[in-house]
Amino acid sequence: MSYLEKLLQGVEVEWKALGEVSELVRGNGLQKKDFTETGVPAIHYGQIYTYYGLSATETKSFVSPDLARTLRKVDPGNIVITNTSEDIEGVGKAVVYLGKMQAVTGGHATIIKPGNLLLNKYFAYFTQTEEFAKQKIKYTKGTKVIDVSATDMSKILVPIPCPDNPSKSLEIQKEIVRILDTFTELTAELTAELTARKTQYNYYREQLLSFEEGEVEHLPMGNDNIGKFIRGSGLQKKDFTETGVGCIHYGQIYTHYGTYTYKTKTFVSEEFAKKARKAKYGDLVIATTSEDDEGVCKAVAWLGNEEIAVSSDACFYTHNLNPKYVAYFFQTEQFQKQKRPHITGTKVRRVNADDLAKIKIPVPPLKEQARIVSILDKFDTLTTSINEGLPKEIKLRKKQYEYYRDQLLDFNKLKIGNEKR
Repeated sequence: MSYLEKLLQGVEVEWKALGEVSELVRGNGLQKKDFTETGVPAIHYGQIYTYYGLSATETKSFVSPDLARTLRKVDPGNIVITNTSEDIEGVGKAVVYLGKMQAVTGGHATIIKPGNLLLNKYFAYFTQTEEFAKQKIKYTKGTKVIDVSATDMSKILVPIPCPDNPSKSLEIQKEIVRILDTFTELTAELTAELTARKTQYNYYREQLLSFEEGEVEHLPMGNDNIGKFIRGSGLQKKDFTETGVGCIHYGQIYTHYGTYTYKTKTFVSEEFAKKARKAKYGDLVIATTSEDDEGVCKAVAWLGNEEIAVSSDACFYTHNLNPKYVAYFFQTEQFQKQKRPHITGTKVRRVNADDLAKIKIPVPPLKEQARIVSILDKFDTLTTSINEGLPKEIKLRKKQYEYYRDQLLDFNKLKIGNEKR
């Protein structure tokens, strides 16, 4: 017997159209330019993808009382669901508004006012299931912009346990929500812990890599006694092979690598590698191009034993310092301040190798560099490792939540109750 069957204890389950168990009202006229610092709480559809979780007691944005009078109202306990997105996954993302004040929303969202057979958070959890995704895709319109109208949204079928007894139905829905909330709250606690640890990590990194004047030498990174920057060569994604010589493409430094790595994500042929510029153990591989100032000069220390090819739009720094020490230095505000004056370009931001060579780095003895690295490694593992740290715990808890969500909301597998219409 499944978890759901134990919970239902044989009661009937009926699939009802969302419009039968709630009132749907399409929002109107709210744009980002309408936001004010204070005023009436406002939920913009775009924020439902990027800012809100399953429920919210406060809104990110506000509008003036005059504008609010012209907009659709969201009462506490209502659900706001997106009708429009650039992709199918974004359509139908829902947030339950649990604030004390009445809020407003705009035209790319629909307000769902649950009736006496539908619990707001129960439906919000249901929108995260594969069953909901299968149903909503039948009603999508558009190509570049995907839309499901409020009228079509109202046709989506929702499993309602014990429909002839509203109090019993809500009792069952509340128990499902209680169980899922437990996992959601645990994940939220771990995420908050991760945020706190990242803040602590950033603080100690800044402190450990800052030295009093005269305490250590601050030398240009291109100093002959320290190291030199070498530009990468013409490696493109089309040059990747399944096996061969390891390579790092500049775009992967933003998306795949952390502070250091022992293996590459991609490879090139041995023939290609012969012509490429290659980094060796301990070299720092740096992305010299990015779409924003933050991304430019993101770096990863190469700690593998083999030489690897490095793409153009990247360079590598070969030096006699502790490799991780240099990688951590590139993450400090001390480095960022020195980098910013050398950034060029508008749509594409760049820093060239010659300018990187001018940036000064504090150079304590190697023993002190190793001590600093040993401390920062602990924070790095805790905050970024998917094998040991908090990200691993969060990933496991999310999987656990998804398992129980699917167990508790997969009414299609039931051997009891009515079949879906």
